[in-house]
Amino acid sequence: MRESGEDYLEAVLELEQEHGSVRLTDVALKIGVTKPSVSRAMKILQADGYIHQETYGTIELTAKGRLKASQVYSRHKTLTTFLGDVLGLDPVTAEADACRMEHILSAETMERLAAFVAEHKQK
Repeated sequence: MRESGEDYLEAVLELEQEHGSVRLTDVALKIGVTKPSVSRAMKILQADGYIHQETYGTIELTAKGRLKASQVYSRHKTLTTFLGDVLGLDPVTAEADACRMEHILSAETMERLAAFVAEHKQK
């Protein structure tokens, strides 16, 4: 899956947690893209089995989509915490950098970072 697809799934998950239901317009506003861009992305994500959306209806994550979105969200939060709390970056920079990094780090690196962050929080 491409980075943009992961970003869309993460946005749908966050919006669902905040509002309960997710509309195409909500995703466009959250990510800062046009509604036609979201529409194209949702068609691809639906074809790949990550979401379900009736024509002009709300967007719902499938089990496969929820798993992928949760993984991306978890990576994002771990990285944001590491960059902000451990390295002391300002929240805006930590958030922006985490968003880029979440897509490229290996599973092994993420596991070690998550363990480090968890240990750091306990201190």
